[in-house]
Amino acid sequence: MPEVPDYFISLEARYGAHNYHPLPVVLTRGSGIYVWDVTGRRYFDFLSAYSALNQGHNHPRIVEAAVEQIRRLSLTSRAFYNDRLGEAEAFLSRLFGYDKVLLMNSGAEAVESAIKIARKWGYEKKGIQDGAAKIVVASHNFHGRTTTIISFSTDPTARTHFGPYMPGFEIIPYDDVDALAESCADPSVVAFLVEPIQGEAGVIIPSAGYLQQVRRLCSRHNVLWMADEIQTGLGRTGRMLAVAHEGVRPDVLILGKALSGGILPVSAVLADDEVMEVLTPGTHGSTFGGNPVGARVLREAVSVIIDENLAGNAERMGHLFRRMLRNIQHPAIREIRGKGLLNAIELTEDAGFTGRQFCEALLTEGILAKDTHGQTVRFAPPLTIRQAEMEEALERITAALQRLTE
Repeated sequence: MPEVPDYFISLEARYGAHNYHPLPVVLTRGSGIYVWDVTGRRYFDFLSAYSALNQGHNHPRIVEAAVEQIRRLSLTSRAFYNDRLGEAEAFLSRLFGYDKVLLMNSGAEAVESAIKIARKWGYEKKGIQDGAAKIVVASHNFHGRTTTIISFSTDPTARTHFGPYMPGFEIIPYDDVDALAESCADPSVVAFLVEPIQGEAGVIIPSAGYLQQVRRLCSRHNVLWMADEIQTGLGRTGRMLAVAHEGVRPDVLILGKALSGGILPVSAVLADDEVMEVLTPGTHGSTFGGNPVGARVLREAVSVIIDENLAGNAERMGHLFRRMLRNIQHPAIREIRGKGLLNAIELTEDAGFTGRQFCEALLTEGILAKDTHGQTVRFAPPLTIRQAEMEEALERITAALQRLTE
């Protein structure tokens, strides 16, 4: 590689914690669906910062909202009111149809907040004995990497040597209605936390009707259904929320990533009064949660998705992506799956190359994507991508596959 990229890579290797294994490209600028490295080469961004950039890089409306608010007022803490938070809460509440909104920062913080709310609701509303609450989760989940969240992870990389682990969680198979029915029958279960589509696991889509059965079982047993839509929400799957594909409504909705269009960390937990009112002054908080910049940017970022019909574009471009890939009929491809613009190629075990090697070949062709679990590569471009751009990107993906199998 040229000396300039080597310089930046060596700095991270020397001074940064080695908790990531990036592809060898150093990015310096982004616009729309494209990013440029320090040598000036342009790439298609087909990761979108794990779907935080649904609106594309540096969307002018979102950037302008952030800059204007930073110049005016950036942070007050929740010790005082500010003139942006209430507007953002009302906007999200009306859009998604929940009584209350709790704004936090990272997605993991939102998940942690939802866990706390569910437990307190279990004790104060469902009448469970103090300290006995259980939350059911799905195997191969990814909800973050805090010490609580890894306690119910099934990924050994995330868990190993980070114990002791937090009790109070039960892991059942994903997309298994019978297992959920058995778990929900336990009166100490307060919530079921699940991703409508498992993103980090490799874009695993449940059986048709699964989410409807989740809704039915949770309602029957007075269990809160908590949907983690941090990666699948806000237009990514071709609907504003992934749960909308089955016309169901969770009790607790968890959002993040694209909620700020990639400008800064903003996340949210939404629920009705009966659930959210268990939070009282002093029981939960965050210095930066609900800050004026985050609140202002949130409204603009979500408005962009609505005004530009990015969910509809994701639906159309996703169909095109999967159809064109399936037409390749490459022997190294075991499966192509996805909804909207959250897609994955799963390679065969005997493909002769790994997902990481595929991503390295894609990098050479000017496509940035990310592997997961060995033989799976995710493709999640910004929702602003157009047909000509998608067709060009697919030509490059095909060229990468050919390069690896020549």
